[in-house]
Amino acid sequence: MDNALLEVEGLFKRFAGIVASDNIALDVREGELHAVIGPNGAGKTTLIAQLAGEITPESGSIRFAGGDITALPTYRRSALGLARSFQITSLFPDFTALDNVALAVQAHAGHSFRFWRNARRDPTLREPARAALRRVGLEARAAQLASELSHGEQRQLEIAMALATSPRMLLLDEPMAGLGPDESRRMHALLRELKGRLTILLVEHDMETVFALADRITVLVEGRAIASGAAEAIRANQDVQRAYLGDQDAAALPGMH
Repeated sequence: MDNALLEVEGLFKRFAGIVASDNIALDVREGELHAVIGPNGAGKTTLIAQLAGEITPESGSIRFAGGDITALPTYRRSALGLARSFQITSLFPDFTALDNVALAVQAHAGHSFRFWRNARRDPTLREPARAALRRVGLEARAAQLASELSHGEQRQLEIAMALATSPRMLLLDEPMAGLGPDESRRMHALLRELKGRLTILLVEHDMETVFALADRITVLVEGRAIASGAAEAIRANQDVQRAYLGDQDAAALPGMH
């Protein structure tokens, strides 16, 4: 597609005889929030890990911003503007929130962590880090150790770390996972604020958030993309209904009864 920032064609990956990605094809348009959903074991995290460069597909191609990135390592993809967050938080617990984000800025710039002691006073790292914390609503927690933040705040911090690298596209893996009601509302509001400002691929189990925010939704089942389209089309798709009725209550898809 002419306005596709990310294009995936024929992505295939197998683990010990189990097909995790079965010739997946999808595209994410510039400025779009595109959600990927599916029952447990559908291959969602494997897909996002291949897009980020952490897992190498056996076949297929991944194009980002017009270039083939299928064989590029993670740091090269990051340099091109592709940033990801993880299903399980990946932070330095004994560093402050500000230090964590500044480290992300430093790593993206290609600097060695050996100079971190001086980097703690480097405004070229600290100011972008503060701006990223402000953007996710954590500026008041800048001096707090990451280990002392709530689970929801740690998820916000991880997104701040991704934002601090000035990405063109965010790969978000289950940002709502394990959040309580108040934390879920804050994360939902953050995702709503980011929508339209960045291109986002969102892997998520929280169907209320997915159907409220996603411009388009792709559904994975056993490594295959069985449907892709706007929320109403996904709600009405009988293959999607069967996939979810086999895994959980039909109400998992808002409006599906």
